[in-house]
Amino acid sequence: MSRISIIFPMYNEARHIARTLLAAQHAADAAGIECELIVVDNGSTDQGAQIARQFGAHVLDMPGLFIGALRNCGAQAATGEWLAFVDADIEVPEDWLTHLLKLEEADVADVFSLDLHTPAQAPWYATAWQQRTLRPSRHTVQIVDWLPSANLLMRREWFEKVGGFNETLRTGEDKDFSLRQSAEGARLLSINENIALHWGYEMNWREWMGKEMWRQGSHLQLLRSHGISLRLLRFPLLSIAAWLLDFMAISALFNGYLHEAVIMLLLTTLPALVLSLRQSLKHRDIGLTLQLWGLHWVRLHLAGGAFILSLCRWNARRPARG
Repeated sequence: MSRISIIFPMYNEARHIARTLLAAQHAADAAGIECELIVVDNGSTDQGAQIARQFGAHVLDMPGLFIGALRNCGAQAATGEWLAFVDADIEVPEDWLTHLLKLEEADVADVFSLDLHTPAQAPWYATAWQQRTLRPSRHTVQIVDWLPSANLLMRREWFEKVGGFNETLRTGEDKDFSLRQSAEGARLLSINENIALHWGYEMNWREWMGKEMWRQGSHLQLLRSHGISLRLLRFPLLSIAAWLLDFMAISALFNGYLHEAVIMLLLTTLPALVLSLRQSLKHRDIGLTLQLWGLHWVRLHLAGGAFILSLCRWNARRPARG
């Protein structure tokens, strides 16, 4: 491996970009790899771009684009035989590239991503929400159907083979991108032997709910791109069902049917409980189960709202967060 280009989409990440760039450079140095750091700035209003330049990054000013377009712009400017996409609030471990290169040389997989965790100071809801994606430590590597794009590593050919990221998606571009790679025969590997830290955790409830509303806005576009499937329909249908049960409970309550209203409200919690149990049983932590139960209940309602707004052709553009 002679050269790697590490691409960082960024929007107002002055708090984190220095840490992110230093960690990536240290990982490249530890692996003995020549690297270039490319920051694609989405019109930041803070000092992020200046800080990135101070740490040796090549900064591209690309305001007003969705996140997929930012990553594609970085790839077009890149000169490396390998491409890595790292969000501007992610701190990769020092042996990030050393470890993944060994896996690639062993022909284990084609596209790689590390699991994420939050720093110790993150609030409970951010930590619980991140922990739901972690697998038990005994499952250190696993071939998966799709990978999130907080950190991705691949040969350039696997980027070009699928034509890069979908530039029309507000969010969900990572699932779309890796699903297309998987369809072309790429082996996608998720790794938790090494953990990257997500410093851009939600610092308050408003931010958490805003991010989830934004993330859930891509379901309709994914269905249009990949066709109708139970896998892609499952969560939107669950979220709309939660809204319908809420409506039925309120109607029953206004009509004096208290018993029926209570039953309907209890039913709205069941999908969230199933999702919570599915993600938390592997950790054997009842506290995490209860936390995720509440978070999933809120998320289902946010997702239902986002899906309905998408059906109403809600196309509000929002800056892409790195």
